[in-house]
Amino acid sequence: MIDIEEFNYHLPRELIAKYPIEPRDSCRLLVLDRESGKIEHRIFRDIEGFMNEGDLLILNNSKVIPAKLIGEKEGTKTKIEVFLVRQIEEDVWYALIKNIRRLKKKQRIMVGQNFFVEFLDREGEKAIIKLHSEDLTSDLERYGHVPLPPYIEREGEEEDKQLYQTVFAQKEGSVASPTAGLHFTEILLERLKERGVRISFITLHVGLGTFKPIKTRNIEEHKMHEEFYTIPEETLELIEKTKSRGRSVIAVGTTVVRTLESFAKTGIKEGFTDIFIYPPYRFKIVDKLITNFHLPKSTLILLVSAFAGKDKILNAYNEAIQKGYRFYSYGDAMFII
Repeated sequence: MIDIEEFNYHLPRELIAKYPIEPRDSCRLLVLDRESGKIEHRIFRDIEGFMNEGDLLILNNSKVIPAKLIGEKEGTKTKIEVFLVRQIEEDVWYALIKNIRRLKKKQRIMVGQNFFVEFLDREGEKAIIKLHSEDLTSDLERYGHVPLPPYIEREGEEEDKQLYQTVFAQKEGSVASPTAGLHFTEILLERLKERGVRISFITLHVGLGTFKPIKTRNIEEHKMHEEFYTIPEETLELIEKTKSRGRSVIAVGTTVVRTLESFAKTGIKEGFTDIFIYPPYRFKIVDKLITNFHLPKSTLILLVSAFAGKDKILNAYNEAIQKGYRFYSYGDAMFII
């Protein structure tokens, strides 16, 4: 049995970042050597000094949608909050709705002018809904709210629609940001290209399950959430070339790790993954990892512990706490080399 309590640590609440640092690449960077355990403290834009010509940087280009909708039950003034979780087919979604038992099939929730949610059915805790809109992208942008993680403890603001999005986001579908990518600016990405670092993309649409806590003492009994991913053929070709030349594949974020390691395990380029990575997992594709600081006893801290070793990770986290690093989605970054 692997006890989840072994992956616990205490974080002072004041170190949970409520807003990001501007500019994006000026946050702090903890560099951890996973062989020696050596730690260096830098600024994120210094990361280019730890990459070499021929290395491959892989980013998740999923785009966060304003997934939180607030409307009124048709014919009443009752406020209803609808949280989009995952698209099933065109205009049909899984969603979370408070007081779902009070809704009847075909019930409408009016969100905006000519924009409403139709409750179709329920599946366990999730609602199945249909979005009715003449221009869904425009209506989501106008009426939707950014679904910030619960630990930030504030409502999403208009500026979060830009701050909680990576500069390279393209494919709509995430309800949470692939936050390791938030630290990159267009200028930094250009500098990396000039250095000879190749840049490529995958898409994994981050679901609400990324915040789902592990409730079992034995981590092997935990069931992971499922998320949709796709890997372009070009990215797979670049991975093969990079590996054959002895250079490093650098994953930006745990979502990229889960995507690449899912492919390594199954050979499937597009589909749903529920891969659960925890010690002593052996990584098949990823050589280095850029990531944020993760919650205690979470699936994400298990993944980075599998990559660098539990003791080295917890030691790095404790040093980051002592030095006042900012934690979680809007916080500082770590580069595991």
